[in-house]
Amino acid sequence: AGASSDHDRPLNPRGRRGATALGDRLRELRLVPDQVLCSSAARTRETLARLKLPTRTQVDFLRGLYLATHGEMLRELRAAQGDVVLMLGHNPGTSIVADQLLGAPPDHPRFEGYPTGATLVADFDIDDWLTLQWGAGRVVDFFTPHDLTGRE
Repeated sequence: AGASSDHDRPLNPRGRRGATALGDRLRELRLVPDQVLCSSAARTRETLARLKLPTRTQVDFLRGLYLATHGEMLRELRAAQGDVVLMLGHNPGTSIVADQLLGAPPDHPRFEGYPTGATLVADFDIDDWLTLQWGAGRVVDFFTPHDLTGRE
């Protein structure tokens, strides 16, 4: 018997490996968010837990990020309060928002396909998330679980 709905579906073994590796990389890069905007889906919650972020991080579980469009995701980002914000969502919204937020895409062969667990680190020259605009981001880093584990 599987999960009763897609929203309740847990991570598979590949997803668990990838989430753990992503957390290791974020800590290695000292990219610790002070706010997390996370879809309320079981697999994004599990991903967040496997990232092993500091407990002081503010976490907002948002049903509105479950299968959100890129426009809905932008609205959630514009309401963010942290200096370093992590958003955990779902495709296709996540891949579209990542592409639309950047002035230029990263030089990475997997960016366009934006596989599960793909992680974009972007910098925005803004003082308030409310002023965030499409195309305003600059790529700091982009990596996938495969880049970190050598496995799909």
